[in-house]
Amino acid sequence: MLNAESDIVFFPNIRTIYGAIAVFSFTLYPYVYMVARVAFMNISPSLIEASKLLGKNSISTFFYLLIPLIRPAIIAGIALVAMETLSDFGAVQHFAIPTFTTGIFRTWTGLYDLNTALQLSTILLTVIFCFFAIEKNSRNKIRYDNSTTLKNSYKPIQLKKFHNVAALLICLIPVFVGFFLPVLELINWSSQIENIFSSKVIIAASNTLYISIIATILICLITLIINFIVRSFGMSQLINDILSLGYAVPGLILAVGITRMFTSIDSLLINFDTFITGSILGLILAYVIKTYAISNNVLNSAYASIPLSLDESAKTLGTGRLSILKSVHIPMLKTGLFTSFLLVMAELIKELPATLILRPFNFDTLAVSVYLLASEERMFEAAFPGLMIIIFGLIPIYFLNKLILSKNG
Repeated sequence: MLNAESDIVFFPNIRTIYGAIAVFSFTLYPYVYMVARVAFMNISPSLIEASKLLGKNSISTFFYLLIPLIRPAIIAGIALVAMETLSDFGAVQHFAIPTFTTGIFRTWTGLYDLNTALQLSTILLTVIFCFFAIEKNSRNKIRYDNSTTLKNSYKPIQLKKFHNVAALLICLIPVFVGFFLPVLELINWSSQIENIFSSKVIIAASNTLYISIIATILICLITLIINFIVRSFGMSQLINDILSLGYAVPGLILAVGITRMFTSIDSLLINFDTFITGSILGLILAYVIKTYAISNNVLNSAYASIPLSLDESAKTLGTGRLSILKSVHIPMLKTGLFTSFLLVMAELIKELPATLILRPFNFDTLAVSVYLLASEERMFEAAFPGLMIIIFGLIPIYFLNKLILSKNG
């Protein structure tokens, strides 16, 4: 990026386990940051004032009062980071670090031993579900103070001059290293390619949008129907909790399980000359299982804001359940449905492990293209598809932030 001589080394070799730790730290820190920030914002300022009245300074208040109060949120965020790290495939494969996911992939595609791959997947799945249980337990322990007493009386400290600049620079470090620096390097590499809009890139981009939009619409529709059934027929939320477990399952394990299931189905359909293994159905099924929890969290919360009295009033007027869904629920769920669509879309655009294994023949997405090019050390050619993933992922986030600002405004 600095156009320095090739024999000049500014940084140590990053393709080590320590480099991978640094990469995961700077890319996954928002999982801890977001839940911790929400927990901090919901701490009553009266507690901070009481601590200062008892003679505690800001540092003591932070470490002995605030940190213990948000400990469950921090543990929940760390558990999410652990699940994401354990289920990652692309980064550890590129860094040549032997992990469970790379071991499953090599056992399956290299040794053609699906049974051993299933055994390794079971072990990894057990470990991930342990972290999932820790995350759920920690999240259930989070309690927020809804008291409005002195809610707005505590004023943040206004930093000045050197302290203000120092705080800004420190807060910019993870954002710069985790986002701006890689993007600048990708732009630099892309500028050195003559034809960045090659036919392969355009086809990969169209495939990405095609499969992502279809899967996202289907996921939102399934989530809407299931939440409607749970609400209208008084069913337990357990069905949503069970379906949401798919988010904790690594995409590679999903691919192994779906392939095994589809090959079993193909053996039953062999007399009909019909095969579903290697079709787009497996990819869509993996997407539905993987991202149902994201859509459900949004729509479930949106449904909770609709009073049951509206349903009862509509029923007393002789309105059927489907009419209530069409005339009452859907109009009130428009924002929730749009938010769900954006979040799922942003997640599916960058999905790699399941897409790499389950995609139909000659059906490359942007994520798959980046992986294949990077595995061949063609980093300059992989840069522009990587930029397109970032752009496609930022578009839903932009509209989501705009939606949030419009609601708060």
